Amino acid sequence: MNSNHDAAEFDYVIVGAGSAGCVLANRLSADGKHSVLLLEAGPKDSNIWIHIPLGYGKLFKEKSVNWMYQTEPEPGLNGRQVFQPRGKVLGGSSSINGLLYVRGQHEDYDRWRQRGNAGWGYDDVLPYFRKAEDQQRGSDKYHGAGGPLPVSDWRHHDPLSEAFVHAAAEVGIPTNPDFNGATQEGAGFFQTTTRRGRRASTAWSYLRPALTRGNLHVETSALAQRILFEGRRASAVEYKQHGQLRKAKARKEILVSSGAYNSPQLLQLSGVGPADLLKQHGIEIVLDAPGVGNDLQDHMQVRLITRCAQSVTLNDIVNNPVRRVMAGLRYAALRKGPLTIAAGTSGAFFKTSPRLASPDIQIHFLPFSTDKMGERLHPFSGFTASVCQLRPESRGSLKIRSADASVPPEIRINYLATETDRRAFIDGIRILRKILAAPALKPYAVAEVDPGAKVVSDDDLLEFCRRTGGTVYHPTSTCRMGNDPLAVVDQRLKVRGIEALRVVDASIMPDLMSGNTNAPTIMIAEKASDMILEDAR
Repeated sequence: MNSNHDAAEFDYVIVGAGSAGCVLANRLSADGKHSVLLLEAGPKDSNIWIHIPLGYGKLFKEKSVNWMYQTEPEPGLNGRQVFQPRGKVLGGSSSINGLLYVRGQHEDYDRWRQRGNAGWGYDDVLPYFRKAEDQQRGSDKYHGAGGPLPVSDWRHHDPLSEAFVHAAAEVGIPTNPDFNGATQEGAGFFQTTTRRGRRASTAWSYLRPALTRGNLHVETSALAQRILFEGRRASAVEYKQHGQLRKAKARKEILVSSGAYNSPQLLQLSGVGPADLLKQHGIEIVLDAPGVGNDLQDHMQVRLITRCAQSVTLNDIVNNPVRRVMAGLRYAALRKGPLTIAAGTSGAFFKTSPRLASPDIQIHFLPFSTDKMGERLHPFSGFTASVCQLRPESRGSLKIRSADASVPPEIRINYLATETDRRAFIDGIRILRKILAAPALKPYAVAEVDPGAKVVSDDDLLEFCRRTGGTVYHPTSTCRMGNDPLAVVDQRLKVRGIEALRVVDASIMPDLMSGNTNAPTIMIAEKASDMILEDAR
C-alpha cells in the first residue's frame, strides 16, 4: 500500500474487522467486481488462546487483543466502574467472546419492524441467519447448512450442566433443545460458534476464505482517526499505522463496523454527532446528529455461586496439576473435554411474570466458579449460574473525551436505573434459586456461597446486585436505526443526512435483543451486504 500522501482508492472502505466487518469484507469482494479495503486497529488473530474455546478467560484482560474499556462510575452499582472488554484483533469481539450462538426472540425483530424499520421483522431476517449458518444438526425451517459460520453442539459430557436442565424441568421450565428454533423459552444446552472444538470467529469463518482474492486488501494495526467529507459526502478514511498517517479514498461507500463503542466514537471524531460535544473538542461540525452515542444499552448479569459436593467442576481440574495436564492432552489429541467450555454450557430463558409475552431472563450455567471473570478459579469445587435481564429499560451514552482517536471514550450505561430492571433481577434470582434447590441438583449443591442464605429480602437482593453485578458484554444501539429525530441510520443502514456512509454492526440495533449479540450482528452484516450490492447496481 502507498505510504506516501497519495491516498489509495477502493470502491469500499470498511472500518473494523469484527463480527460485522469480516462478513462485509467477504460478501462485498466475492464477485471480484469491487475493490475492498478492510481496516483493523488490532493485530492478526495469531494468539493461540483465540482458537481454544475456554481461552476467552485468558483474553479477558489481554491488552494486545482487547480495548479494555471501563465505564464511568455507575450510580446504580454503588459507583463502581464496570470493565468492558471488546475485541481489538481480526474477528473483533467474535475472537474473544464467550462463543454462544443465541439469536434472540422472534418478537425482538417484529418489534424492530413495528417501530418503523421496514424489512427487519423476524420473517425478513430469518433468511440471513440461515444464509450465515453451517448448522451441525443440518438445515430446517429455522437453520441453514453450508454457510460460512459453524454452529455446533458442545463436545463434552458434563453431569452438572445436565443436572441444571433437569432441575429447571422440575420447577416447571420446559426443556428446549433449540433456543434458536420455534421458541426460545425453556432450559437446554447452548450451541456455540465452534467447529470440532475450535473457535469459529468471523475472521476464521468469513475473512480467511476471502484472503486469496486480489480485490480484497486487509490492513492491521490501522487505527481510524476520522472520516473525511466532501460537503456531506463521506469520501475517505484517515488512519494511523505504524506511526504514519495514511488515507484511503472510497469511490462508492465507507462502511463503519467498529462496534457499539468505536462506531459512534469515529462518527463523533469525524464531525457527525451532538454539536455541543463536538464544539467542546474543537471538531468541525459536518452534521449535528444528537443521536450519535445516545441510547447505549447493555445486558447486565448477576452471578450466584454454589459450592459443589463432588469434584466434577472445572475448579477441580484446574487446581489439580495432573488433571489439568490430562485435560490439555485430551484437547490437543481430540479437541474435546473441559477446554471446549464456552461462556455458558446449559442455560434457561423464562418469564419473571405471567403478564409478559416472552422471557425476560436468561440464565447462563457454568461448571466452574470465580470471584471475577478472567481471574483465578476458586480453590473449592464450585459452579456458577448467572441471571441476565434480557430487555433492560436503562439507557446510557457514549461520548468522546478528546479529538484524539487513541483516547478511550466516556461510557455510561446506567445499569439498574429503572424499577422494571431492578424488579427483574430480584424476581430472576428468586426463580434461579428454586432451580438450584430442585432435586436434580441435590447430589451436587452443598450451599450457596454468594450471596449466601442470609440474603433473602428484596432490599438485600438488590444490594447484592448493586455490589456484584457486571456486564454480559452486549453493548448496542449507539447508532440506532429508525425514523425519529434521534435515529442515526435509516432502514438501509445509511447515516441519515450523509451520503456514501453506512454503519453496519450492533450499534444500529433499535433496541437490545433478548439473547447474545454476536449472531444478530453477523445477520445484520449479511443483510447489509445484500443492500450495499443492490445499491451499487
